[in-house]
Amino acid sequence: MSHHFHAIVWIDHHEARILDFNPDDTQSETVRPRHPVKHLHVKAGTLSSWRAPEDKDYFDEVATKLADIGEALLVGPANAKFELYKYLQAKHPQTAEKVVGIETVDHPTNGELVDYAKAYFMKADRMLPQIAE
Repeated sequence: MSHHFHAIVWIDHHEARILDFNPDDTQSETVRPRHPVKHLHVKAGTLSSWRAPEDKDYFDEVATKLADIGEALLVGPANAKFELYKYLQAKHPQTAEKVVGIETVDHPTNGELVDYAKAYFMKADRMLPQIAE
């Protein structure tokens, strides 16, 4: 998918929106799980888990889409972004190394995501050690 160095991934348990971009161009792709998680409720007084099971095929497909990018920012409204990152660390460590941040972001448009990512990467680039020429 990627033809650009930077990407932002907005993910929840229903979809992952992957946008790779440069200053002049943006490409987007959406990945959906084969079996999306329904809303889970916790029954008071039970020990059952409220967490959705990890969807390995879903996370593998997202990892494949990120294979060629240089840096990625993972965002989303809940825990899926952290679950994806842990999965990347365990199963796709080369891709996990490209993740430069994980942030909580509600439900923005693609344009808002790209603006957020550009601002984030500009700050992150200033924080990286500079190499003297």
